[in-house]
Amino acid sequence: MANEEPGCKKKVMIAIDESECSHYALKWVLDHLQDFFPTSSLIIFTVQSLADFAYLSAASPVSGRMFCVATNPELIKSVQEHQRKAALALLEKAKDICATQGVVAETITEVGDPKEVICDAVEKFKINLLILGSHGRGTLKRAFLGSVSNYCVNHCKCPVLVVKKQEEKA
Repeated sequence: MANEEPGCKKKVMIAIDESECSHYALKWVLDHLQDFFPTSSLIIFTVQSLADFAYLSAASPVSGRMFCVATNPELIKSVQEHQRKAALALLEKAKDICATQGVVAETITEVGDPKEVICDAVEKFKINLLILGSHGRGTLKRAFLGSVSNYCVNHCKCPVLVVKKQEEKA
């Protein structure tokens, strides 16, 4: 695997968000790679997206005029704190799921554009294997929304495993 150092534990990182596909990917990892973790460490990683306040506006209670929310630092701070708490709760839930399978996991959260922050974290933490869930978006949605997993496959400096949930047959 990439980033290998002799005698060091391998590092596996799973990047998650609040989606069902991330939850599925975590369970898949625990079901299929359980034997890997006594000699490797598992890092559960999530990204707090940068909030885009440009599209928000609110009425000023004093003047009745509209102002950009970005000019209200208390509101920005409140939204950022809410995102931080949500990210920490997500990581704690994932860590608990790992613990029920006997896997001890480290949790990390950072702020930024998910695809870039994930790739930066791979380098920063010397990750040997990155695991992501696939949202299963079609070609059109991927073209407009982008694909974090596709970006990571093409830009991360380690192997990337994309876990795709199998469609249930009728």
